[in-house]
Amino acid sequence: MGENTILVSACLCGVNCRYSGDSNADEKVKALFKSSILLPVCPEQLGGLSTPRAAAEIVNGAGKDVLLGKAKVMNKNGEDNTEAFLRGAHEVLNIVKMEGITKAILKAKSPSCGCGIIYDGTFSGNKVEGNGVTAELLIQNGVEVITEEDL
Repeated sequence: MGENTILVSACLCGVNCRYSGDSNADEKVKALFKSSILLPVCPEQLGGLSTPRAAAEIVNGAGKDVLLGKAKVMNKNGEDNTEAFLRGAHEVLNIVKMEGITKAILKAKSPSCGCGIIYDGTFSGNKVEGNGVTAELLIQNGVEVITEEDL
């Protein structure tokens, strides 16, 4: 593997790991399998969350605030999923470091994987500037992160 490998959100590859139990299969991402080595991961599953699961959003901040302990990741049922999101983000970082990965394509707007824009924590569809927990941790560790919308 190594630095030619691109980390990618598993849901973009067609893996049914989204909170709803389905995928966000993206044809542009799937086409990359022909020319690149892609390593699919789902931070939320790596953090111990089940599929399907209740939708979650970052409340009162973004990924950087969660990493600093200033914001939480709550699911739609009011349950605190912060520890699972942090655990998943750190597991992904371990994989990135182990494999020498320097680039990631992550799912836009996700509380784990969103880059640049995420949902605002009100479960109303509103969006705010910021990164998901995993995206932020990867960026802080020198990984180039884009979303499928940037392809």
